[in-house]
Amino acid sequence: MKPASMSQSKRRLGSRGRPEESRNAILKAAILEFSRGGLAGARTDAIARTARVNKALLYYYYKDKDALYGAVLDLVFGGLTQAVDVPLSSNLPPREKLLAYAGAHFDYIAGHPNYPGIVQREMMSVGRGRSVHIERVVKQYFSPLFARVAQVVRDGIEAGEFRAVNPMEFVASMVSTIVFYFINAPLLRLMMESDPLSSERIAQRRAAVLDFISAALFRGPSSNFAGARS
Repeated sequence: MKPASMSQSKRRLGSRGRPEESRNAILKAAILEFSRGGLAGARTDAIARTARVNKALLYYYYKDKDALYGAVLDLVFGGLTQAVDVPLSSNLPPREKLLAYAGAHFDYIAGHPNYPGIVQREMMSVGRGRSVHIERVVKQYFSPLFARVAQVVRDGIEAGEFRAVNPMEFVASMVSTIVFYFINAPLLRLMMESDPLSSERIAQRRAAVLDFISAALFRGPSSNFAGARS
C-alpha cells in the first residue's frame, strides 16, 4: 500500500488544488509532445498522461490544444528573452557584450534541447500557411531581440571594433550558427558516431561558435571568448 502522502500528492496534482504545479507539469509534458509531433501531431491525451493530470484539468487551464501550444511558445521564447537580457542590458563594450549574448543564447538552447524542434516546426508551418502564432511570436519576441542584438553590432561598427556588415543579416547568421547544431543533433549523432549533446561536445561546440563569431566580425585581436560564459 502506498503512503498516504504520496497518494495525496498525486491526487492533488490531478486536481485544481495545486494550480502552479499542475500548469508546470502540463507545460513540461506539452513541450516534449510538441517537439515530437508539432501542433498537428501532438495529442492532448498523451500530454495529460505524461503530466499525470486528467484531461479535464488540462482543458480547465488551457481551453484547447492551440491555446496550450501558444503557452509553450511563450515559455520557450520568454525564457530566451530573460536569459539574454542580462548581457544585453549590461554596460560591457560591444565585443564582450556580443559574445556574452551569444554565450547566453547558446547555453539556453543547450539547457533545453527540445526547444529547437518546436521552433523549427513553427517556422516550417509558416510556409504551409498553418501558423496562427507566428505573427505574435515575431512581434513579441523575435523583432525586439533581433533589434537589440543588431544595435550591439552597430555600436561595435561605430567604435571600430567590428567589420562593416549589415547588422540584421549578421544577427540572422549568428542565431542560425547557434541554433543549427541542436536542430540537427540527430543527424550529427550519426555522422560523428557519438553523442553531440554530451557535456564534452557541447563545450567544444560553444567554443567553436564564439570563435566563429569573433573571426567573422571582430577587427584586430579577438576577445577571450572562453570568458563569455558569465
